[in-house]
Formats: sequence, C-alpha cells, structure tokens
Amino acid sequence: METITTDMIPYGNLATWWAGGFYLLNKIFFSQAERCKVDSKKRVLKIFGWAVYLVGLPAWCYLFYWRKDSIAFYVEISGAVIMILGLIVAWIGIKKTPKWFVVIGFVAVGIGMKYSFQDFGIMQETKQWLELGISIGFLAGTLLLALERRSGYLWFVFMNISCALLMGIEHKSVVLTVQQIVSLYFVYDAWRHFRPSVDSIDERRNQ
Repeated sequence: METITTDMIPYGNLATWWAGGFYLLNKIFFSQAERCKVDSKKRVLKIFGWAVYLVGLPAWCYLFYWRKDSIAFYVEISGAVIMILGLIVAWIGIKKTPKWFVVIGFVAVGIGMKYSFQDFGIMQETKQWLELGISIGFLAGTLLLALERRSGYLWFVFMNISCALLMGIEHKSVVLTVQQIVSLYFVYDAWRHFRPSVDSIDERRNQ
C-alpha cells in the first residue's frame, strides 16, 4: 500500500500542526492540573484540557481519513463522546454527572473497540498493529481519565508510543512524531502528580 505523506494531503501541514498542537496542549493542561493543589484552579485547568482535546480531534480524524488509517479514524470519532464526558465531569464533578452519560461513554468505547477488532483477523501490516495500539490506548485512557482514574495516563503512554511509531515509520511525519514524544513527558508528569478530586474520592467510597 502506498505511503501517504503530509504533503500529499490537502491542507496537510495545517492539519498536522492543528492536530499535534491541540493534543499537546491537552497533555500540558492535564499535567499542570495534576500539579495544582487548589481544587478550583485544578478544575479550570482540567476544563481547558478537555476542551482543547476536543478542538484537536477533527484534525486527527482528517489526517487518519486521508492516510487510510481506518481503525484509528473510527476510534477517534467514537472518542468524541468520551471527551465530552470528561469535559462534563471536569465542569460539574463526577457526582453530578448523569449516570446515563457515563453509560454512553462505555458504549462509545465498545463501538470504538468493535471497529478496532473488526479488521483484527486480517492484520497483515505493521501500521494496523500500531493503529490497534492507538485505539486501545486512546479509548481506555480517555475513559479512565474522564472518570478520574490515574491508570488512564498509563494507557496514554501506550497510545503515544504507538502513534509516534505510526507517524514516524509509516507516514514520516516529523512534527507529529515529536509531538507524541514530547507528550510522553507531560503524561508521565501528570501520572506522577495525580491527586483525585474530593468528588471522585466520595464517589468511590459510595460504590
């Protein structure tokens, strides 16, 4: 299969900087939020983190579509629902978030995984395995972080490594490869300083 580089995609450079820039901002906001000891400020940083995550999503979908990375493309689309869940939780707190929306988040993960494994039986190319790694890391990480679970950051590490390899080896995109590598630092930093919100602690005690 022909390798589709950024220069071959209409507005490819713009989409690349858009996708990489906003997804990197997401990791930076999350990292700063976890370091913050003031809950009100942490909440604002988390809201910004989820918001820029959503802003960067269309560009990633655009790039995956043109590069015929079908697994990653469908997973990114289903991930939009989980990002909105994360934004709602950051805005009003996990205790006030409607349970039905949390259920929708899990359904979105199921749909995304369905598309991921739909092609699993014909995995013949390296890029398909890397796409699968992106899919699992993205869906699991985003959902767990939306529900304020520290393990979500570890799934993001898996996603960032898979995406860096896909962008570097398959698509020769230096910008997105570097963005994924830099993101790893902020993901690790967020994981290291993770502190659950009071609402999240109360919610787990009531489960």
